[in-house]
Amino acid sequence: MTRSPSPRTATARPGRARVAGLLGTPFGLAVLACLVLAGWAVWSGGALDGPIARHVRTTSFYADPGLDVDRAAAERVIGNRRLVVILRSPGADLRDTCKQVHRAADGTVVLVLSRDGDDYDTYGCALVPGYEKKNLGKAAAAEMIIGRGIDTFVDRPLEAVKVIAVNYDRLVKAGTVPDGARTISPSLPRFLLAAAAVTGVVAGASVLYLGGRRAGRLAAARRVRRDERTDSRSALSAATAGLAQQIIDLDPTYALLSGRPDGEDSGFVRRYRQLTADHAALLDRLSTLDDADEQAVRELTTHVESLSRRAQSLADGKPGRSG
Repeated sequence: MTRSPSPRTATARPGRARVAGLLGTPFGLAVLACLVLAGWAVWSGGALDGPIARHVRTTSFYADPGLDVDRAAAERVIGNRRLVVILRSPGADLRDTCKQVHRAADGTVVLVLSRDGDDYDTYGCALVPGYEKKNLGKAAAAEMIIGRGIDTFVDRPLEAVKVIAVNYDRLVKAGTVPDGARTISPSLPRFLLAAAAVTGVVAGASVLYLGGRRAGRLAAARRVRRDERTDSRSALSAATAGLAQQIIDLDPTYALLSGRPDGEDSGFVRRYRQLTADHAALLDRLSTLDDADEQAVRELTTHVESLSRRAQSLADGKPGRSG
């Protein structure tokens, strides 16, 4: 036996159909494209970065909390070189740290180090342009050279940073790494722009969508009211036409009775004349009727039906009823 869909499923399907229909329109495609661009801006701005990556995106030196090092002085030593130095606590995963900052420190030479007894444990990642292809050899050389001579200053991290900066300058002079200053784009403005883009797209799309739905509902309601008025007016016109035909059918009997000497006293003649007088008054009301006044249309329809019953009573020879 086939199971009928549950009310929740039946409700969800029209919702999915409306969403699919919206996305299939040029407006929907434009909204989707804007959302993709806004999402890319959020992603490229570092919304998914870890704490280390967020830090080195805008600065050139990072040290784990608790390590005794003058961070501001280390940043001044590095200056605007395309160099990032990350000092981790002993036992930290240096290779994983390089992976974490891969995108945040793109275009720089990164050296991750941590104290390992009387020496430094180092891991270099040269994220210079083309390091994965044509400059692979230069990148490997930079990773080996950038940390030379720092083990002498294992107790003085700031001096080790100075040695790393000198090594970097030598690599630049040798043409191993490209020359030029590092350009840092603060992430906050990018986040604000991305957030504004997302908010604008979503808010604009929501306003247009809800406005379109409201306009559609109003148009549908007006259509229903117009159809109801048309139906009510059609019913009134049909009833009026039927009443007129009944009066025409009674006219020969009236002419016959009114031609007799005692015809004026006939109950049929009096009732017929009253019916025609009421019909004439009805026609006057119909000529001034406002089709938008549904209450008046219903009242007139009821009155026409009452006159029609009186006409039928005359035709059947039954006592009439006042309308």
